[in-house]
Amino acid sequence: MSKAFTKESDDGLDDVLVVDDSALPPGEKNYLTPAGATRLRADIERLRAAPRGDGRNKVALEQRLSSLLRRLEAAEVIDPETQPADRVLFGATVIVRDAGDRERTYRIVGVDEADARRGWVSWRSPIARALLNLRAGEQATVHTPRGDEELEVVRIEYRATSSERTRTDR
Repeated sequence: MSKAFTKESDDGLDDVLVVDDSALPPGEKNYLTPAGATRLRADIERLRAAPRGDGRNKVALEQRLSSLLRRLEAAEVIDPETQPADRVLFGATVIVRDAGDRERTYRIVGVDEADARRGWVSWRSPIARALLNLRAGEQATVHTPRGDEELEVVRIEYRATSSERTRTDR
């Protein structure tokens, strides 16, 4: 799970985003899915409404709020449903096949939405960068700590949320 979704239990705001400021360099767009943008705005409102207390807690809350406001200021929301279904772009769910004929699924999301356990990878990650702009049937070389890996794009899907319809390109 990304640093963005780790919890801090000492301030009573356990499920508010804790952003990793190094994950998004200054001046770079903060691409988000609509769900990620909704979550960011809700977390900002929760932090604004939270009691400040004094001392370290007050400073920590103000720092968290400041980080989230910077993320919102840099935000560019991209609805996966508006993306062309024939290419891997932000918001895509991509099914790939490796050299061992095993299939894996990745969803390309914002840096604060990334969750490795769900297969959600940041658009800045090596896997996403290798897959971006490919079409079904095309291959990418992904550079990993274990060495280079060849992946073939099997299918591209775009979903706004899990409850909405899916557009697929095979």
